[in-house]
This record gives sequence, structure tokens and C-alpha cells, in this order.
Amino acid sequence: MKKHENKPLRVVQISDCHLFSSTEGRLLGLNTEDSLRLVLEKVKREQTNIDVILATGDIAQDASEVAYQRFQQHLAQFNTPNYWLQGNHDITQPILNTLNNQSHLSPCVIKFAKWQIIMLNSSVEYEVPGKFKPEELAFLQSALEKSKGCHVMVCLHHHPVPMGCKWLDTQVVRNAVDFWQVIDQFSHIKAIVWGHVHQESDRMRNSVRLLSAPSTCVQFKPLSNDFAVDEDVSPGYRWFDLYDNGDIVSQVSRVEGVKFTIDWTVKGY
Repeated sequence: MKKHENKPLRVVQISDCHLFSSTEGRLLGLNTEDSLRLVLEKVKREQTNIDVILATGDIAQDASEVAYQRFQQHLAQFNTPNYWLQGNHDITQPILNTLNNQSHLSPCVIKFAKWQIIMLNSSVEYEVPGKFKPEELAFLQSALEKSKGCHVMVCLHHHPVPMGCKWLDTQVVRNAVDFWQVIDQFSHIKAIVWGHVHQESDRMRNSVRLLSAPSTCVQFKPLSNDFAVDEDVSPGYRWFDLYDNGDIVSQVSRVEGVKFTIDWTVKGY
């Protein structure tokens, strides 16, 4: 790994928590409140100088204001800025009621000296697949034009490229072609980051790094034709170091010992 003179920006990505109004709520048999708590305890042990926390959607399973309030309380322990974007299970208004600050909910731009992070809403309320509204793509276009001279990370909930999971790839961003038409105009984009898929991935498209994050609860089995839970992989989070020269170092960190019996009667994951 090359040496860097400057201290990087440390970014933590938390995704797909699927909290319920009740702390006893379970997704496929896993208590999502407990698993989030375990992941955040690991974040606190491992990350001492976080510059920003990104919550990349499906914060709540039931879109209840109580669940968002509890998530906000969880993040308050870090005393660092946090920004949220909507997943397919989320509803914007209860989030706004909780955040009381629209500038920290997508679409928004997080500005640092050498980096800008663009948070986009790829979700359509009450639908599972993603699709960008025209105004969302216009926001992206404008933000990218204004951010020239900086390095850029773009964040959304849904995957804009196939994951190789037949069932999951029916939920890809429906107008991903329009998204890539905007992205491909610009050379200063370094990374595109998403949640939704409940699994980690890391690849390149042209000169842009594409990364997905694990869920803080149930993990989905990669490369599966039909829905499948990856029972051997634990909840986790992703962190990034963003360097002034545009380099990115990123890894996933997972908790240990999370065991549960899958409840296949649960739908709506």
C-alpha cells in the first residue's frame, strides 16, 4: 500500500438495520435491535476518530417514527455527524419528523476539503425495486458539476449494477441506465456505495470503485438464484478511509457469535 502524507477522512457505513417500533421485532427470526447494538458496540471499539456516519437505507422495517428515534439515539453515542438515505422499507416523513434537519437526509451533499459525498434517494415509497425520480438525477448532475476539483463518493440504497443474485437483481435500480449516463460524464467520481443487498462486494467499473455493505442484521447469500440467508456470515458494517489524493481504503468488519433460527414465515424482507 502506498504511503499517504495526510490523515484520511474516516467514514463508517451502517446499512439495513430493519428496526421495528418494538425492540422485540425480528427479521427472519433475528432480533434486529440486538444485532444493531452489537454492531455499534464493535464500531465504538474499533473506530476512534470517525468523521461521518452514513446510514444507507432500510433503517426501519416498519417505517415507524419510534424506530427512527431509537436509531438516532443509537448514533448519538458517537457524537459525530450522521447522514441518512431512504431504503425501500423507509418512509421520508417519519424520518424528517425524527431528524428535524432535512439537510441530513438525501438528497444532500456532505462537503469536506478534498471530498464530497453525495447521498441520493433511489427508493420509491411502498415499492421494493429502486428508481430515481427525474429531480433526483438532476440533483446528482448539479452536485457533480459543482464538485469538480474534489473527489466524490456517491451513495444510494439500491444496487445500480447486478449482484449475480437472480432474485435480488429484480430489485436493481430500474433506470440505472439514466444514472450511469450522468455518472459517466465525470472523471472525479471515485466510488459508488450502496446497501439493500445485505452482502459485501467490491469491484471496479471503469475507474470507479463499486462497493456494497453488509446488513447489521440478516445476511443474504451471494450468487443465489432464489432467496437464501447466509447463515455462516454475521452482521457487520463497512468503513472507508478517503485520502486527499483520491485513494480509498475500505474494509468490512463483522461481529461474532450471532446465532438465530431462521423464521421462514416472515415476509417483506
